[in-house]
Amino acid sequence: MRDFKKKCVVVTGGASGIGLAIARRFSEAGATLALLDADGEALRAVEKAFQREERNVLALPCDVSMKDACTTAIEKILDHYGGIDVLVNNAGITQRGAFVDTRVEVFERVMQVNFFGTLYCTKAAIQSLIQRKGMIIVNESVAALTPLLGRTGYSASKHALHGLFASLRTELIHIGVHVMIVCPGFVHTNLQTRALGCDGGITKHPQSSVGAHETPKQVAQAVYRGALREKRLLVLTRVGKISYWMHRFAPTIYERIMIRQLRDELT
Repeated sequence: MRDFKKKCVVVTGGASGIGLAIARRFSEAGATLALLDADGEALRAVEKAFQREERNVLALPCDVSMKDACTTAIEKILDHYGGIDVLVNNAGITQRGAFVDTRVEVFERVMQVNFFGTLYCTKAAIQSLIQRKGMIIVNESVAALTPLLGRTGYSASKHALHGLFASLRTELIHIGVHVMIVCPGFVHTNLQTRALGCDGGITKHPQSSVGAHETPKQVAQAVYRGALREKRLLVLTRVGKISYWMHRFAPTIYERIMIRQLRDELT
């Protein structure tokens, strides 16, 4: 069982949604926080809210798609706190639309934020995590484990993350650094309101989804409990778990059901 009291927890995409909920849950356990987010205005509001609650927080604007920005932000955290115990790679974007209609630039943008942004932050923090025998938590998606119609760019970025961190775990486990992969299903956040369309702008096409959505708070609680117990993989939400197991044991049936449920994504 891990103890996060007075541990430094870094959360990317920490100004809203799942990232903010995770930050709050670890703070409630006594952790000190460092929040990174590209939305400077939202980040300042969150920082002020935490400070009013007398929580220890450092908020740094950071576009994770830029390697130098990630390196600089992590260095500031190391200077401020002296080290990093937990890195929560949560920042990400999504896209919706048929592959045939989607510009290559959209795939590049999604991969730059979701995959390379996570890589940059992890690379910058890795030596401190090794020294402190810390933990890396990466927020992927059920789309990292199964196909997802209408979101080929998003799914590709999450599959890439899964390959990276499942492999990285094998390099770090013997030196005491734990890697926990988190795969939520559908969750109520503002991620979908910022989804990129086929042309790279914010899509006006409504999201198709399946089943009930969980809240960021529910996800954060599951992540915290998983981190305490050093879980390797957390597949979250009822639909997410059904999708994971059905695709593993009945992939053809899974694909047929998914196509029927989400085919509006392509219209």
